[in-house]
Amino acid sequence: MKKGEITKELSDKIYELFETANSSGKVKKGTNEVTKALERGVAKLVCIAEDVNPEAIVAHLPLLSAEKEIPYAFVPSKKELGGTVGLKVGCASAAIISEGNARKLLKEVKDALTIINKEAKK
Repeated sequence: MKKGEITKELSDKIYELFETANSSGKVKKGTNEVTKALERGVAKLVCIAEDVNPEAIVAHLPLLSAEKEIPYAFVPSKKELGGTVGLKVGCASAAIISEGNARKLLKEVKDALTIINKEAKK
C-alpha cells in the first residue's frame, strides 16, 4: 500500500476504529511503541500518518508490518491520529493491540485494506 491509496471514508473509519479501541481496548502510540508491538507480533492493525517529516521516522513500519503479516494503513494527518488516540499532540503512528468494543469495525477495516492491497498487486 502506498500513501494516498485509501479514501476519505476509509480513513475516517480508521480514525473511528482507533478512537473506539483507545477507549475500550489497548492502543500503542508512537513509532517506538508500534515497532515493539510489531516485533512482538501483538499488533492487530498499524496506522501511519502521511504527513510525518522526515519520512524516515516511519519508513520501516510498512516493511515490518508486511514481514509480520499485520495490516497497515496510511492516514492523512498525524494531528488527527494523535487526537483519536487521546493525545494533545500529533502521533506519527499507532497500533491496535486489543480492539475492545471495536471488533466489528476492525474486521471491516481489515477487509477493506485486503481489497485495496489485492487491487494494488494487479
